[in-house]
Amino acid sequence: MTQIAPSILAADFARLGEEIARVEAAGADLLHVDVMDGHFVPNLTIGPPVIKALDAVTRLPLDVHLMVQEPDALLPAFIDAGSDNLTVHVEACRHLHRTIQMIKDAGMHASVVLNPATPLHALEEILPELHMVLLMSVNPGFGGQRFIPSTLEKIRALKQQITARGLNVAIEVDGGVNASSARAICDAGAECPRCQTPAAIFGQPDYAAAIRALRG
Repeated sequence: MTQIAPSILAADFARLGEEIARVEAAGADLLHVDVMDGHFVPNLTIGPPVIKALDAVTRLPLDVHLMVQEPDALLPAFIDAGSDNLTVHVEACRHLHRTIQMIKDAGMHASVVLNPATPLHALEEILPELHMVLLMSVNPGFGGQRFIPSTLEKIRALKQQITARGLNVAIEVDGGVNASSARAICDAGAECPRCQTPAAIFGQPDYAAAIRALRG
């Protein structure tokens, strides 16, 4: 089943607790939290205190995407804050295996992200250690971008690799995902096209209806 992870960056932060309760009641599977440090990507967003506050008010797993330049230095704070899945960028990790092991040793799911221009062979050695691979279908750092169509072929190729190696690794897609692109993403092989496009859920008047449309 398609899993839906609304991004809290698209929510109304003046009513964040209420917004989280609404998407939870509407059937969201988890919450996607985009963390940006102003260095790895141009924007600056939120930190561990917000993760901790979210963990206190929702039963949904917190899917934390670290778009940061030095993930190893920040991992302890995000682990302590209550993250359930921590996703780091291949492009930001000098010693990726060590970073993934730090997350797993803390008892959390460990996942990695590939930017649109990063080839799949960057995953060859680390793939068996992962809970999930997040494929960026836009360039990270800004919301509202259009889905990059070539991501579909990347999903298919990654799915083939996972199947051929007998692994249990989920595929997540982030960026430009909406009701029209979600079906193509699933058909390409992504079990978990997590939908973070602002207009896809938080921009709609009926969150439940928006989630049903994304599930197809």
